Amino acid sequence: MQKLSFTLDGEYVEVNQLLKLVGLCDSGGAGKVIVAGGAVKVDGKQELRKTAKIRAGQVVTLGDVSIKVQAA
Repeated sequence: MQKLSFTLDGEYVEVNQLLKLVGLCDSGGAGKVIVAGGAVKVDGKQELRKTAKIRAGQVVTLGDVSIKVQAA
């Protein structure tokens, strides 16, 4: 499993934007499609809300890629 880390600039990042910012998709719109398709998990639970707020300490998983979100 590939492990990535992402440092927040603010309080949270929307899950579709997070996928774009770490390079797993080309745009926020593409991120929304991936989330809506049920491929994304947040802290081990499937996430279907395209703009779910991801905060520091959470782990987002897409396929074999794990993204740990950290505070600035």
